[in-house]
Amino acid sequence: MIMAQAKYKPLLFTTTIRNPERFKDFMYILFKYNGQVLTEKIIEAVEKDIFTVGLYRPTKRIPASVKQKWSTTSTGEFAEEALTSNEAKTVYDNNDPQKWDDIKGHKEAGFAQGWPSRFDTQYKLMKTLGFVKYKMNEPIWFSEVGEYLAKSIEITVTDDGMIERHSSDTPQYEQMAFMQAFAKYQRCNPFVRELNDNIPLILLLQVIQKLNADSRYNNCGISYKELPLVIFWRDNDAETLYQRIVKLRAKYGYTPSDEVVAKICTKEILGEFKKFKLKSIVSEYPDEFVRKMRMTGLVSFRGAGRFIDINHVEDKKVFYILKTYSNYCKYTDEDSFFDYMSKIDPILFSKESKPISKTAAGEKLNYWITVYGWEKIKGELYNLEKKNASKDAVLKFMAAPARLEFLTALAIKTTLPNVSVIPNYSCDDEGLPTSTAGGNKADIECYENQNGVIVEVTMAEGRQQTMMEIWPIERHLDDFLKSQEAQCIFVAPSIYSDSKQQINYVAYNSNGEKIIRPYTISELIDYLENYNVLYDNSIKSLSDSSEMVEYTENLLSLYSEMSILDVVKSLISKFGEEYSLMKQKDWYTITREYIIKRTRKYRISDNEPIFWNMAAENLQ
Repeated sequence: MIMAQAKYKPLLFTTTIRNPERFKDFMYILFKYNGQVLTEKIIEAVEKDIFTVGLYRPTKRIPASVKQKWSTTSTGEFAEEALTSNEAKTVYDNNDPQKWDDIKGHKEAGFAQGWPSRFDTQYKLMKTLGFVKYKMNEPIWFSEVGEYLAKSIEITVTDDGMIERHSSDTPQYEQMAFMQAFAKYQRCNPFVRELNDNIPLILLLQVIQKLNADSRYNNCGISYKELPLVIFWRDNDAETLYQRIVKLRAKYGYTPSDEVVAKICTKEILGEFKKFKLKSIVSEYPDEFVRKMRMTGLVSFRGAGRFIDINHVEDKKVFYILKTYSNYCKYTDEDSFFDYMSKIDPILFSKESKPISKTAAGEKLNYWITVYGWEKIKGELYNLEKKNASKDAVLKFMAAPARLEFLTALAIKTTLPNVSVIPNYSCDDEGLPTSTAGGNKADIECYENQNGVIVEVTMAEGRQQTMMEIWPIERHLDDFLKSQEAQCIFVAPSIYSDSKQQINYVAYNSNGEKIIRPYTISELIDYLENYNVLYDNSIKSLSDSSEMVEYTENLLSLYSEMSILDVVKSLISKFGEEYSLMKQKDWYTITREYIIKRTRKYRISDNEPIFWNMAAENLQ
């Protein structure tokens, strides 16, 4: 077999799983087979497991029952209901290139055409990054860092066939896995046929440092428009790359045309004009690069996404990585390179972050409010409700759950500026989430006067929502109630009927002390646009407020011919601002109920004089 000649290329992570946030899902599924010899039978079992939960969805000859189960969620997400073993087998058999002429199955080295090669394309980058080692007819072996990634979530199928996916209480493990992997990942390695010789993460960090040290610039890192030069760069000479960017800035500032950037990358850096799509050079390649570098937690956005900079929360880790891994050994065989990639660096793992405080994270929201404004925030929330991807320079790199937490915090702070909003997601030095809030605490904490409101958000819908969300929310509310009066706002693209029933049960079982207010994203937007308080202190009965009872009694004693409508008007005038979420209908209901109860005049009309003193005498 003649091997293709190695060439200089742009940095491309060739994989069918482009989004690194999905790696942990695939790793979890494969971890079940850790230690087993990789055979075609094992590959068949893995693939069936993958599309049993809807993570990968073949398209040929799909049974109607499978289409129905997959229709409830988008491609790339987990389904709500698992496939049966027979359905999984049918999907597998009906999409086997070895059996069907209409499927063009590719061939990977060391793997048979069809499903075995598909398996390799799914897991190859995870192998290259040192997470899992596999070869045909040899045991599957997970490295320690690979286990971290696999154990960062839990996927189960209930007895009635519903899929549950739980996030770990230690989301930082995922970040640490990617940080270690990309601190070591070499362009020129035995798994990839290319001549480029650098560690992309280190090259990026070094160039950023050099640009930030240059007094001519504003200490904000590298421009997004300049990233293609990093992606196409041949070697690890950060100084020469820095000088080339300086030259580019001198002529074009921070916004060279796409054509100029493409010409530098293809003709000047590669030395030949290979045909690349302009969009790939200036958009697709940089997006993929940024997405993976963000997974390390080491880079931040500046200038609302126009620049990429070092995340100063992780300065200690950045310093250590540059000191330890800038000079590296080269490996010529896959086994030795994997051994190098898979070894955990305990010193790197022990380096402490300097996270910004939760209060500071809340204050950072004010900056992002000035960047986006209410209409933009609202539009991006609608995108999440409709499961549409964001095109924003920053938001497009956030996973949907983290994006929902961030935008919900922004929405509350924008519309209710007097409410203190404290997000619990891990964030970089710009206040942007690097992961969602851990499972042991509320997503967002809000404080309004003497009251607290926790806000819990989820992208889960249907049965998944009910099974995964409500009981943890109740626990978080229990903890919050220990320190102040509190409620919970629960936000999701849609609210499942069983979730509503569970929420009602929580309220009933606690005698109304635990209040969970469910909102769809659209309903939350509507609420924030129409009310000026977050904490709902509405009352269900006039008797719930001794102050209102006293006021009503005194009022009717002084003005004996007042009607129910007169009392309603007076109560709204006196208490309307304090109980601003109550509508006129609510005031009418509790007033009429109280007066009927006190007077025992069950057929009293709304405009009829009450004759309170007479009624009181009759009650004695």
